[in-house]
Amino acid sequence: MAAIPAWLALDRAAGDLEGQIYRSLRDRILDGRLTAPQSLPPSRALAAALGVARSTVVNAYDRLKAEGYLEGRAGSATRVAAVVPRPAAPAAMTAIAPLPGAGAPRRRFSPGVPDLGSFPYADWAACLRAAARSVRATDLGYAGTAGLPELRALIVDHVTAVRGVSATPERVLILPSTRAAVDLLARVLLPPGGTVWMEEPGYASARAVFQAAGARLVPVACDAQGIDVAAAAGTAPPRLIYTTPSHQYPTGVTMTLPRRLALLEAAQTAGAVVVEDDYDSEFHYAGHPIAALQGIDRAGVVVYLGTFSKTLAPGLRVAYLIAPPALLPALAEAHRRGGAAVSGHVQAALARFMRDGRLRAHLRRMIPAYAERRAAVTAALEARLGHLLTTGPAAEGGLQLASWFHDPATDDTAAARRLAAEGYGPEPMSGFHLGPPRPGLLFGLADVDPARIDAAMARIAAILDGR
Repeated sequence: MAAIPAWLALDRAAGDLEGQIYRSLRDRILDGRLTAPQSLPPSRALAAALGVARSTVVNAYDRLKAEGYLEGRAGSATRVAAVVPRPAAPAAMTAIAPLPGAGAPRRRFSPGVPDLGSFPYADWAACLRAAARSVRATDLGYAGTAGLPELRALIVDHVTAVRGVSATPERVLILPSTRAAVDLLARVLLPPGGTVWMEEPGYASARAVFQAAGARLVPVACDAQGIDVAAAAGTAPPRLIYTTPSHQYPTGVTMTLPRRLALLEAAQTAGAVVVEDDYDSEFHYAGHPIAALQGIDRAGVVVYLGTFSKTLAPGLRVAYLIAPPALLPALAEAHRRGGAAVSGHVQAALARFMRDGRLRAHLRRMIPAYAERRAAVTAALEARLGHLLTTGPAAEGGLQLASWFHDPATDDTAAARRLAAEGYGPEPMSGFHLGPPRPGLLFGLADVDPARIDAAMARIAAILDGR
């Protein structure tokens, strides 16, 4: 290649050359400036022209292929895939005025719970002590209800690097939980009787919050490619669309690029807000995780939700919301008036924990551990319970494993109740449905001892078999 276009010039001082190549090509495909079936330079030629290792270009191409932007096989040209780009556009909505307005016992295989035994207690205690010693008078007042500026900036750094999110610290609101964030969105963005499209099956806690807000819920089918907004054609236009695109809850599937683009287009057409709940996306076990939906949103329709309840522990009570600029004033004011604040000491400790690299270190330890447990749970379930259950589509991440009963007449609620009596915590899949359910069990895989997984699955099989 004779010359490199200016848009592909690399900033070597910024580092992450692979990421720069990946983002430059991805953005031009999304903006329609690279279109199918246009071919890209061979990796060797592009690497030579850019002055980088060939592996840097190969890895960037592989990420784009995995996410559906490029296609090509060994020995053939790499080409732009036949996806429909969404051109940049202004936000489809304006800011909306705010509307008026004893945990369960621990059981093995309970979904939604990280390995609390591996929590970095000593590191966290050190950060708490340091935060307490360095507390400032301004940190003890009522100012800064959106969150400590340092923590908000560190969160942006984290989700930008790990999840491909595009944001500034000013757009971050710190809350005690994802549920609190969903409640805030429902109070601010939903008019009385407003319509919410929900994934089917979908996260029951979010559904309960929307129901409490008086929303009209429309179940939208999910399959192996994620939510299918085409299946909602003819239903009431939504005000909110709730989705878990990275690891769909509870099935675990990752939303494909065509479905992501279709979802963004449907939201923009309807003037709706997409609520992207990215609850455990750091735990991806094979290849590069697909970047967050928010990172390819060109119309400002996505509100991004994240939490530290899965990466660290639910008891910390720290989550966050990243809002589009058009929605930020109303959400920030409602958040201030609502009083759902997180302790300043906890925020300061978490900021120090992240700044010192302890969060990255913890994730490096836990990702392979969770990958091992996922493989062990899957193998034991298939070996011990394969006569009763089948696992869902292969998922490359997450802290739970979905399974379905072969017999569609099985009462999965009764089955889960029998298991709970014996100290096991899988949840019935029927509880995640608005419409007719498909019975099954959702197994947590994080807070289990790998050495005891097979024996536990054998006992679960005996209970379900009535032995």
